[in-house]
Amino acid sequence: MPFMPYDRPVRAAFIGLGRIYDLNVRGYLDNPDVEVVALVDPDEERRAQRQADWPGAKAFASAAELAASGIEVDAVEALLPVQLHPEGVLELLSYGWHVNLQKPMCSDLADAYRMIEAARASGLVLRVMENYLFYQPLRKLKAITESGEIGPAVGYHMKMVGSAHGGWDVPLSSWLWQWEQMKRNRGIMVFDDGWHKLATALWLFGPVREVRAWIGATEVGPGVVLDAPSMIAWEHENGVRGGWDINVALDMYLRSDYYTNDERWEITGSKGFARLNRCTGRGIQQPSVEVYADGEMRSYHALDDDWGSSFRDCGRHWLTWLRTGEGPLLWDAEAAADVLRFALAAYESSAAGGIGVNPGQVTCDAG
Repeated sequence: MPFMPYDRPVRAAFIGLGRIYDLNVRGYLDNPDVEVVALVDPDEERRAQRQADWPGAKAFASAAELAASGIEVDAVEALLPVQLHPEGVLELLSYGWHVNLQKPMCSDLADAYRMIEAARASGLVLRVMENYLFYQPLRKLKAITESGEIGPAVGYHMKMVGSAHGGWDVPLSSWLWQWEQMKRNRGIMVFDDGWHKLATALWLFGPVREVRAWIGATEVGPGVVLDAPSMIAWEHENGVRGGWDINVALDMYLRSDYYTNDERWEITGSKGFARLNRCTGRGIQQPSVEVYADGEMRSYHALDDDWGSSFRDCGRHWLTWLRTGEGPLLWDAEAAADVLRFALAAYESSAAGGIGVNPGQVTCDAG
């Protein structure tokens, strides 16, 4: 059955009320396109805390309890640990709910295909949200590149440095889920946070035909190993090459309202370059976007460079899509699987000594 847009506010539920809820909820607040009818989390204290945002919503300890309650739900915001995504998504779809899923989609292709097939069979929509595609300075960077202002792209570079000082508090429960992921060779730098960077690469320049990677390791505590320093390079099908270097600077203070992550993008064209100076953290205190072309530097001072705003706009895009059915989902499940292939190709390349790997040839048993 083709998707039929709703001619009324979408009845939505939040499944998972942890730290990331504080960002995802921004697309729902004061939004006439949605009615939040339910909140789900096994933690009673979190349920009580979040219900202050939605006094009219009912709270439940599990999705099964919500499904059995008789409350009508159209779509859910699935904010689950990535290890719970495959079975969790299958369960949510089985109740007849469209799903807006937190990234990463999942850890391996077999589970990705299970989720895609379940959504297809049920006639429901599975979206894997990617808030970076709604970060206004990144959108400006893409627009500048496509405008021809710096000439055809000849290459680009991304940089990411994680630090341990500054930013908001993250509950221990969230870190425990991350540590479990690390044990499965899905590190927080390359796979979890890095998912965003790989997604922006595909969004900026399209499909990738070869990836080469060297993924390192830094022990930051007993049994806790971060997947850095790392370097990943790739070539898009259009011939543009990109590179990404990842480091950990545990003693560096980084001012941030969110996570302590210093991120930058720079695209070089035949006539100049365009660069994005910051994203999650507030490292370089210059205009968020700068462009050099024809011997002149231009700066953009008025962009909304609050990273949290990208979650607001990403959520609003989803809810507007449910009301209209118009435009790309960013990402639909198939496109999200391409991001997963990209990540798995990097792991495969690194394990084999940095050889070139085609993401399109990565198999379901990729480690």
